[in-house]
Amino acid sequence: MGRRILIITGEASGDLHGAHLAMAVKAQAPDVVILGVGGPRMRAAGVELIQDIGSVDVIGLVGLAAARTLVKRVLILRKILQSEPLDLVVLIDNPGLNFHFARIAKGAGLRVLYYISPQLWAWRPRRMTWMQRRVDHVLVILPFEEVLYRRAGVPCTFVGHPLLDDVAPSYDRDRVRATYGLPRDACVIGLLPGSRTGEVQSLLPIFLDAARLLQRDRPLRLILAVADTVDQDAIKRACDKTGLDVRLVTRDPNGVMAAADLLFIASGTATLQAAIIGTPMVIAYKLPFVTYLLARLLVRVDSIGLANIVAGTPFLPELIQHRATPENLVAEARRILDDAPYRDGMRAEMARVRSLLGAPGASARAAAVVLDQLRLRGNVATAWWRTWWRKGAAR
Repeated sequence: MGRRILIITGEASGDLHGAHLAMAVKAQAPDVVILGVGGPRMRAAGVELIQDIGSVDVIGLVGLAAARTLVKRVLILRKILQSEPLDLVVLIDNPGLNFHFARIAKGAGLRVLYYISPQLWAWRPRRMTWMQRRVDHVLVILPFEEVLYRRAGVPCTFVGHPLLDDVAPSYDRDRVRATYGLPRDACVIGLLPGSRTGEVQSLLPIFLDAARLLQRDRPLRLILAVADTVDQDAIKRACDKTGLDVRLVTRDPNGVMAAADLLFIASGTATLQAAIIGTPMVIAYKLPFVTYLLARLLVRVDSIGLANIVAGTPFLPELIQHRATPENLVAEARRILDDAPYRDGMRAEMARVRSLLGAPGASARAAAVVLDQLRLRGNVATAWWRTWWRKGAAR
């Protein structure tokens, strides 16, 4: 039987990273069998998705029936971890459930690797010791994470950020605009209200109101990136209600970012993606009030924008909670659009962030570590077998 890896993902971004990792593993070791919990991208990459498990993501879970479905899927996966002959379990992001699966996998004697490591340094640094007990190796994608994990005694490797494999070295803005019917000389505002229903419901009305206010100053064209994980019809209704002409774009956030002069963007991985592309932005985020208070107690960093965290300085404006208003967005937008030295300084800092993220090829480097972990598993199993055989022969 060939070596067997199980990849467990949660959200859409995990499905993308899992697909790239699977393709890179297959390119280096075609005989490896890859099972997975993921989505269409992983299936297209040749991963054998486990039946009866569509997703184990807790984000956006609504209703008792949905909760029952999630519990059923978690129990199926627990049984697989405890009974299937696996050589390595790869967990991708999604710490809410992957921490649970790491504990189950280690209890079953499996080797565990964590890719797209949870940002424990931001919200629960003491959990680093938990990682030390439950995870054999961590693959980190932000440059400063390697030092933090090693300091906590967690074996890790910095592989660079996989976004560098998804973003082109440069974009022809005129060509991208032509693709979406945008004039080359227009002032284009890109809207990226998030990939979760709650984010979109909270931020999209603010972004649209800000665009309407900004339109009083100057003519604008609006383009909005719609994530696969949200209801496109609901977004269209919200846009139509404002009377604004908004071009909706699915499955091409890079194109939206490259076409725009300025982005109104939800805090998250997309902010780092936009920084790599080099488009100025205003970051916003808003949580339910109680959730926000809890986050304030737990979060240990001054900025929430990943590009600001990597840079070590808040060079991108962040409008969080009560500061996330249309008026504040407009004020920041005017400064970026009208102050050329400020805008150029922002672009220069984004270029520095891109250089700090390492070189393209993160998925290939991650795959090499995965295969190293497979070899370690094989060496451990061989040593155990030889010891058991010698003891039996001695008896």
